[in-house]
Amino acid sequence: MPRRRPPDPTREPEGGSREREGIPLLRRARMVALQALYEIDVAGHPPGEVLAARFQAEPLPPEARALAQELVTGVLAHRAEIDRMIQRYAPAWPVAQMAVIDRNILRMAIFEFAIARRTTPAVVINEAVELGKLFGSDSTPRFVNGVLGSIAEELAGSARESP
Repeated sequence: MPRRRPPDPTREPEGGSREREGIPLLRRARMVALQALYEIDVAGHPPGEVLAARFQAEPLPPEARALAQELVTGVLAHRAEIDRMIQRYAPAWPVAQMAVIDRNILRMAIFEFAIARRTTPAVVINEAVELGKLFGSDSTPRFVNGVLGSIAEELAGSARESP
């Protein structure tokens, strides 16, 4: 019986999802974007400086770096629209009073699947829930899943009704 060769660490797996420390590459990009959005939200630091510092702390390949940058700049450019969507689907939680991590996970996910339409809602919701588990409170994953699931359902319904 022939022996299997060990995987070649220099070869990138399909889909560009090279992992480091068990974390998929695009999730690492989302983590960097979330950390940047958190700092920008809490401290008000300039986005360019925050991203530069984050990229220095967490070096990413060009594809992942581009995703992180797109998420941060997209959220900032569409923040008012995104916050209105959050308020509509989570009326009991004023956006300004929401936990900062929850608010920024929601913003990032809504931008990615509802505005940029970069990734399917199911993938984005799963990634947002995973970020909630890593960075949020015990209730974050369920809250994020509920809000994003409601938005995704409405978007899917709107798409079916459109000619």
